[in-house]
Amino acid sequence: MSTVSAILRSYRAPREVMRTHRASGADEATGLTWLFIACILFFMARLPELSRQSHFAGLEGEEIPVASLALPVFYGTVLLAPMMFLLVAAASHLLVKVLGGQGRWLDARLALFWALLCVTPVVLLQGLIAGFVGPGTELTMAAGLVFVIFVYLWINNLIALQKPAQVTP
Repeated sequence: MSTVSAILRSYRAPREVMRTHRASGADEATGLTWLFIACILFFMARLPELSRQSHFAGLEGEEIPVASLALPVFYGTVLLAPMMFLLVAAASHLLVKVLGGQGRWLDARLALFWALLCVTPVVLLQGLIAGFVGPGTELTMAAGLVFVIFVYLWINNLIALQKPAQVTP
């Protein structure tokens, strides 16, 4: 199954897709690939908004190149965010362990990183709204949609991979 079709299928059956990934041998390298692709796409989603900021600054007499706005965003989303997401995955694993989860540390990372990759289409849409429409109700609604979809996918992924083993009598 291609990544795009797996992402689309995750919106309907996230637990099934996550179990399929684990059964097919998803490992640390796979998870980190998902994470870095998601972070690069998050950066790309910010570019329309940064271009808008640069354009409106130019109309007000300030000359702010897009590159000078994009560089700190690049550092934040592509270089620093992956480290933060690794910490969030570790914290989620500890929380799930306290709640009785039986998964591995890797499972928590895979659950988070796949949820991040799956939400990227909606993040890209949010970026377009930020760039073309700007701040307002539409952007707030898009951000809310991103949050809801991300939480839905992440929780379902965690349930699929951290669920306690079923004991049969």
